[in-house]
Amino acid sequence: MRDLMRGLAVGAVLAVAVAGCSSPTAAPRDDAAKGPVKVGLVYSKTGALASYGKLYAEGFRAGLDYATKGTGKVNGRAVDVTEADDAGDPAKAVSAATDLIGKGTQILAGSTASGVALQVAPVAEQNKVLFVSGPAATDAVTGINKHTFRSGRQTTQDVRTAAQFIGDAKGKKIVVFAQDNAFGKANVDGVRAVLGPEGATVEGLLVPAAATDLTPFAVQAKAAKADLLYVAWAGATANAMWSALGQQGVLDTTTVVTGLDIRASYAAYGPIVGKVNLLSHYFAGAAGTDVEKAMTDRVTKAGGEVDLFTVDGFTAAQLVVHAVEAGGDDVAAMVKALEGWSFDGVKGRLTVRAGDHALLQPMFQAKLDASGPVLVKRIDAGTVAPPEKK
Repeated sequence: MRDLMRGLAVGAVLAVAVAGCSSPTAAPRDDAAKGPVKVGLVYSKTGALASYGKLYAEGFRAGLDYATKGTGKVNGRAVDVTEADDAGDPAKAVSAATDLIGKGTQILAGSTASGVALQVAPVAEQNKVLFVSGPAATDAVTGINKHTFRSGRQTTQDVRTAAQFIGDAKGKKIVVFAQDNAFGKANVDGVRAVLGPEGATVEGLLVPAAATDLTPFAVQAKAAKADLLYVAWAGATANAMWSALGQQGVLDTTTVVTGLDIRASYAAYGPIVGKVNLLSHYFAGAAGTDVEKAMTDRVTKAGGEVDLFTVDGFTAAQLVVHAVEAGGDDVAAMVKALEGWSFDGVKGRLTVRAGDHALLQPMFQAKLDASGPVLVKRIDAGTVAPPEKK
């Protein structure tokens, strides 16, 4: 659970490659005379979530190549991608998005951080442009407005995956150990919304995002005597957080569930890895699909390495290409084309729920060994689907 959990704790149509793209009898369109399709990628190139942003951007480039069959064009039009660094700062993201819109950009993608996505979404709505949020996990993005979609999973999907570990929640005390920011609070709300109705008592133990000495908070976590400690953590302090929990004996006295983070974090578990239950949005090799192989081949060829949020960028490109194929420059038509669209993604069959734009998708349970993550169980999309917002 890190975006749930530590980052845990975030498109286009595979036009010709995926079912449901367009009518099989429709003649191919060539809109080359209209000029390039302008796409703005606003994400964390720098800042606390820069490692996530890098994966997202690499995945987007691979997805664009895949969805356009290596041409970089949709309906004869080149896709012109402009990247902007928000450094995880909502104000910078809004400024960059506004600037791109002023230059004629009709499609925005990105948002590594939840707080950023929540500020960019209203800008997209006000300016009537398409926005495809990325790794940002907060449930609040789903259904926030008509112009906003997402290419990653959301907090409730993480929580429902975690719930598979604990069985009957009735009478259990669950403590959500998270940072005091939009992502962390969303996790507290998500766990409470999912497991509260099942009879669990849910409390949040929120840590200031700027805190570097995490020992006092680990002490509080142990004193809470929870049946389940649900860890939702993102960013550079993850190693220090796990070290503090281990040193204070939390992992020896409490069942701990968290989300599998990026490769760089694996070493942080050290000897505690066997004491932590892992849920996973994605890890390299988890899906075993043809689309996953296509993504891996492209990312590897470009010098990158597939990881947790590579898939979010790849999916975003699929969504963008499908929207442009069907809608051209008509944003309302783009929105209509994405609503209810089912397609073959890296993780398997994905569906954009028409009513609130949740991205329905499978999730995974995993364990770590000396070679890296090992798939324990695939959880189907329906089991972890968030309740629909009306």
